[in-house]
Amino acid sequence: MKLAENTVLIGAGSAVFTRGLVTDMIDRGWEGEIRLVDVDPEALAVAVGLSEKMIRRAGAKIGVKGSTDRRELLPGATLVICTVGVGGRRAWERDVFIPRRYGIYQPVGDTVMPGGTSRALRMVPAMVGIARDVGDLAPEALFFNYGNPMSPVCRAIRKATGVPVVGLCHGVNHVVDYIARSLGVAPADLEYTAAGINHLTWFTEVSIRGRDLMPALRAEAKERVSALSASPSGPDTGPVGAFSHSVAGIDNPFTWELVDITGAFPAVLDRHVTEFFPHLFSREGSYYGRTLGVNAFSFEGTIESGDRTFAEMKALAAGSSPLPADFMERTSGEHEQVTDIVESIRTDARRTYSANIPTEGQVGGLPPEAVVECPCVAGAGGIEPAANVVLPPVLAGTLSDRFHWVDTVVDAALDGDPDEVIQALLIDGSARDPDTCRKLAMELIRAHSRYLPAFGGI
Repeated sequence: MKLAENTVLIGAGSAVFTRGLVTDMIDRGWEGEIRLVDVDPEALAVAVGLSEKMIRRAGAKIGVKGSTDRRELLPGATLVICTVGVGGRRAWERDVFIPRRYGIYQPVGDTVMPGGTSRALRMVPAMVGIARDVGDLAPEALFFNYGNPMSPVCRAIRKATGVPVVGLCHGVNHVVDYIARSLGVAPADLEYTAAGINHLTWFTEVSIRGRDLMPALRAEAKERVSALSASPSGPDTGPVGAFSHSVAGIDNPFTWELVDITGAFPAVLDRHVTEFFPHLFSREGSYYGRTLGVNAFSFEGTIESGDRTFAEMKALAAGSSPLPADFMERTSGEHEQVTDIVESIRTDARRTYSANIPTEGQVGGLPPEAVVECPCVAGAGGIEPAANVVLPPVLAGTLSDRFHWVDTVVDAALDGDPDEVIQALLIDGSARDPDTCRKLAMELIRAHSRYLPAFGGI
């Protein structure tokens, strides 16, 4: 069945996502339009130029429109996807570099810790505004968010507008591949249950054709932790960079330690998972003999990679030379689930995916209406919980404070209340003392004041 979707992509300046989405639309034979929105005219021009080149080369029946004004392109939309990052990489740098001055080191800084708090303050008002426009101009459209921090953004939209947004992330899929490689099995054969908060989603069940693989995962964890104990601080034998790091030949050592302690497997591996346990890395970000965000999962490397990729995309979009031969090959990434999910909904295929939706009791022991990442069924009725998940106390305990942090930072962003920002940092647990919470909150608010009008230019 060929779909004809009028797709609005807001935050289209995320050129890698745009490339992946357009590739998937072409591969699946979609028709209709892709309408690209970005507040940055330069980024928008790159997205439009690349999309037009790709569609021309494929001979696809997809129209392309671009605008810096989303309200111009939302009427008649059947699908709205947000990949917004308010302030871009320059604002993201401040989210990470300002806390470093207080001895707080973050490998990512877009989900929790002070960086996640700061990003949420910018993202929540912007995304609530987008949601209101979607509700006004495209109320029947499927609405998906990819922007971080995922849980605060989706919670704020639901709380402030009631618009039914669904959050998507490829992290669980990525970890399915990782677990399969670790056990020497095919990813497509794995059956699993994973639930939690985005970027700390716990795999509690993994099996193949009814054979429970959790004992094998736990045995693997014990072997790897034993190897770590024999050489606790090195040598580092694996790659060191923005997205990978190993200790004594063990990649993602903290993840495997958590498996050994809890019996469950956390997604999405050390780069994200360490940020949910800042008290364990409080000594200047010390991580198995290295420093988080510096020479383990280099944050600077992440930023450099993003800047370099955008420059390459800009040159391709503006130049007269043809696209590279492999440019339109399907790749893994954030875009990879959304076309599958849309087709499952439109055809009532009722396939199961990992998605971020409000809890209706499908994950026990968590605050009501918390936005949880959990198994969901995509069918004619939209996205619905697939099954109930019972998390043992050790797992629920790692999540409970985080969901209360979500509500606090959402209220702070909506109210423009600096005291609530301080409270969010207190719950987060990265700061060493109350005075640090106060000073850091005010410095982050002032650094991003242009994006925080609710705070009244503090």
